[in-house]
Amino acid sequence: MSGAGLRGRTAIVGIGGAGWGEAPGRSAIELLAEASLAAIADAGLGLADIDGLCAATSTHAFPTLSVAEYLGLKPHFFDGTNIGGASFEIHLLQAALALDAGICSAVLICYGSNQRTAGGRLVSMSEPQWHEAPYKPRHPITAYALAARRHMHEYGTTRAMLADIAVAARQWANLNPAAFAQGPLTREDVLNARMVSDPLTTRDCCLVTDGGAACVIVRADRARSLKQKPAYLLGVGGAHSHRSIAQMQDLTRTVAVESGARAFAMAGLKAADADLVMLYDAFTITTLLFLEDLGFCPKGEGGRYVADGAIGPGGRLAVNTSGGGLSCVHPGMYGLFLILEAVTQLRGQAGARQLRKCDVALCHGNGGTLSSQVTAVLGGAATV
Repeated sequence: MSGAGLRGRTAIVGIGGAGWGEAPGRSAIELLAEASLAAIADAGLGLADIDGLCAATSTHAFPTLSVAEYLGLKPHFFDGTNIGGASFEIHLLQAALALDAGICSAVLICYGSNQRTAGGRLVSMSEPQWHEAPYKPRHPITAYALAARRHMHEYGTTRAMLADIAVAARQWANLNPAAFAQGPLTREDVLNARMVSDPLTTRDCCLVTDGGAACVIVRADRARSLKQKPAYLLGVGGAHSHRSIAQMQDLTRTVAVESGARAFAMAGLKAADADLVMLYDAFTITTLLFLEDLGFCPKGEGGRYVADGAIGPGGRLAVNTSGGGLSCVHPGMYGLFLILEAVTQLRGQAGARQLRKCDVALCHGNGGTLSSQVTAVLGGAATV
C-alpha cells in the first residue's frame, strides 16, 4: 500500500526554534518549551489548541509525559517513538494518521537539547553493542567512518569529494544568520583538520550544539484558515535495518532506498521533482549515501555528483540550505531541524538563501548508525 489517501490531507502551519548554538544555563526541556511556544504562536494558535503531542529526546525516558507536564498540555493523542534522529519524520506520519482519523485537531512535534553547554558530550544512543565493544570504537563516529571507507574502496570515492560536502554546507550557512558555524571553509581545511576516525576529520563531523525545535501540524482544511502558508505533507515512508553497524548488510547502501520509494509513492512524485533536499548530515558520508539511495544519482556516483560545489549555492541541487548539521545546528537528534528549514523555504521566508523556486521539499532523517531511515516530502499550495 502507498498510503496515497493521506497525501495533502495535513499540513505544517507553525515552526519555532530556540537556543541554536550555545544556550548556557538553560535545560533541554526549557529549550524544547521555548521552541514549542514559538511554533504555536507562529501558527496563530494557543496552548489550549494543542491536543496532540509527539516528542523524542536524549534526556527523557518518557518524553511525552515530561513535555505535557511542563507545558500544561492534556493531549488526546501522544507518541514518544524514538528511533534516533529520524524520529521526527516518523512523527509526521503518526500525527497525520491521528489527525486524519479525527483523534485530535492540532499536533505539536518537539525536541530540545543542551548538549553543548551541558559539557559538550556526545549524547548518542548508538553506543557500541556487545560484539563491537572489544574493538573500542568511538561511536557513532567510527560506524560512519566504516561506511565512508567502504564506499571509497568500492567506488573510488575520495576524501576530497567528502570534503566538498562540508564546504557546500558552510557556503549555505554563511547565508543563514541563525547558523552557528560561519566563515570560510575550504576543501583543504577539511582535509587538513584533525583526524577523528579515519577517513573522517573533525570537519567531516557535525557540530555539537544546543538547540530546540518544534512544529505544529493540523488538517489541511484548517491549515488554509491560519496565518502562515501551509506546508502540506505529501508523502512519508520509513524503514530500519539493524541496531548494530556490525549487522548492516552493505555499508554502502542504506534502507533509505525503501523509505524514499515509499514516500515518493505516497506523494506521487520522484526525486527529480524535489526543489530542496534536506538530508541528515551528521557526517559528510551520510549526505553522499542518501543522495544515492534516494535516487538523485546512481549508486557509487555520489562522490562525483557532489564535487566542486554541485550541492552548494548556485549548484545543480539545493542540499541542506540552512547549513545542515555540519554548519548550522546539531544538538544530538537533528531530524526536526530539517523540517524547519524545509517549511521556511516553502514559505519563501529564507532570506538570502531563499531558493528561486521551492514547491517540493524532501526531508530525510537518519537514526542510530545508519539504522533507521525516514523520508518525508512536503509541498506548497501548487502541489495539492
